[in-house]
Amino acid sequence: MSELRKDIISGRWVIISVERGKRPTDFISPSQKKRGGFCPFCPGNEYTTPPEIMAFRPADTKANSPGWTLRAMSNKFPALQIFGDLNKSGEGIFDKMSGIGAHEVIVETPDHMQSLATIPRKGVEDALWAYYMRLTDLRKDRRFKYVLIFKNEGDAAGASLEHSHTQLIALPIIPKLVKEETDSAKRYFDLKERCIFCDVISQELEFKKRVIYENARYVALAPFAPSAPFETWILPKKHESSFYPPENNFLELAEIFQVTLKQIDKILDIPPYNFVLHTSPFVDEINDYYHWHIELVPKLTKIAGFEWGSGFYINPTPPEESARFMREAKI
Repeated sequence: MSELRKDIISGRWVIISVERGKRPTDFISPSQKKRGGFCPFCPGNEYTTPPEIMAFRPADTKANSPGWTLRAMSNKFPALQIFGDLNKSGEGIFDKMSGIGAHEVIVETPDHMQSLATIPRKGVEDALWAYYMRLTDLRKDRRFKYVLIFKNEGDAAGASLEHSHTQLIALPIIPKLVKEETDSAKRYFDLKERCIFCDVISQELEFKKRVIYENARYVALAPFAPSAPFETWILPKKHESSFYPPENNFLELAEIFQVTLKQIDKILDIPPYNFVLHTSPFVDEINDYYHWHIELVPKLTKIAGFEWGSGFYINPTPPEESARFMREAKI
């Protein structure tokens, strides 16, 4: 059984995951990993994965068989386990709790060679719907306080399989970084009675120099103080505290998301990247102070001793320059 342990000094929680320690790829350097060969996410290999939780497939096809266009299942090597009670305990002055949560994989396409940047736009829209549907379902479990949706694309970004997939982890606590964002947003709202994200969006749309792309409902921009080169945030222009499909569709979000990924692929030659979806915690989903968003970071630099020891990031590329490069990309 996995376990969550709290660092008493920093306040951060760590997952001690016994199950993931069984993955044979965990301790292989990127240069030793082999690509190609058997892929458990390809059609015909459904029997090698946990049973599907949901799938988009024709009505005449059976669950856990080929024919799907998107498929979600539990992670075979989960960081947290969904079965069991959420028990909290102490070990001297230290706090810990049982490793209860959910860890799922969403395979966005049956085509091993495609990515979110290259699949048909409908496939990106379907992926966004899958994120929303899994969030909606996991919200019903009272043990969970937050669900983090994230993608590791490429070896350097932490992907153990090259077939495109997104992951989610449901947690019994609110992640420290999310809490720092929400707490900061609350303080700003208490002072000015405005959403800090809305103010940032309004200013960036006025001056344009860090705006990468926009459509009627969303904007992609380079944040003022990015931790890495070409870091990009995608946000709704109007205030939305939680991730949901406005007017019951994800058409415009799929468009700006895929355009942004294509721009990054074009100018950086298909780099490894991570993205995370930050939304309001379940305990306070509808509010006036927080604004859901996607944070996308290409893996172009390494976290070294200074960054690790200080919490500072050294970014060699000004966001105004990266935004200009992306705007000028021909896709």
